[in-house]
Amino acid sequence: MIDIAGEKLSPEDYLSDVRPVWCPGCGHYFVLRALTQALAWLRIPNEQIGLVTGIGCSSRISAYVDAYGFHGVHGRALALGAGLKAVRPDMDVIVAGGDGDGYSIGGNHFLHACRRNMDLTYIVMDNEVYGMTKGQPSPTTEPDWQSKLAPEGTGIRRFNPLGIALASGASFIARGSAGDQKGLSRLIVEAIEHKGFSLVEIKTPCVTFRPEEKAWYKRMRKITIEPTDDMILAAQRIHGSDGFDTGIFYQADLPVFQPHFTEEKSIEDFEKEFEV
Repeated sequence: MIDIAGEKLSPEDYLSDVRPVWCPGCGHYFVLRALTQALAWLRIPNEQIGLVTGIGCSSRISAYVDAYGFHGVHGRALALGAGLKAVRPDMDVIVAGGDGDGYSIGGNHFLHACRRNMDLTYIVMDNEVYGMTKGQPSPTTEPDWQSKLAPEGTGIRRFNPLGIALASGASFIARGSAGDQKGLSRLIVEAIEHKGFSLVEIKTPCVTFRPEEKAWYKRMRKITIEPTDDMILAAQRIHGSDGFDTGIFYQADLPVFQPHFTEEKSIEDFEKEFEV
């Protein structure tokens, strides 16, 4: 751990000794860099960070950051992150995962995490495919995209993460691009500093199973409008977007949920009560 008093931190101060094993050219490398840049800018002590992830290519990120990390089971990262924040409200809790982990098996947790509006940041690396299962369509995959696992496409409308988050009660909703590292770092900083549930959706290409997504880097656009706390205006922005606009779509000062415990118990009290 680092003594940050009077010291200028760099992204490397937040990298672990574990070498990333993502495919060459994967957008997740840029997300990792943007996250560590944001942490360095905020100067958060490593031991003050709780990084919780689920299952999938993107969820490996908890092993690559020098912080308290927990690699949970599929789709349960938000539940674990909420539990950590409940018992350690002093920590900066960041939950990270992919579109399959967060919006499919973890979809119900996503809805209620938005509704609770706990003070944590949720980073979703959306490549519109399950990379770890070698090309399975995810909830954000377009209905006519064909693969070996879905030769005729799914025929199902896409999940709209930003729209669902707005309707469910999230107080900070943003989209970033892995190709805009500086802008993405800024979004992550603002998300962490925001008091409440912050969603940062990141468009990050899967160069192995969806190589056509490399064109995303040229298509992504920055929205120049100021963040709004008007839900109707935010809904118009979100549903009027083709998915390639980046920036903060919604930011509001809403009540933050934090459980209150009536008494503190030691480990000894716990062991005695449950006969551990």
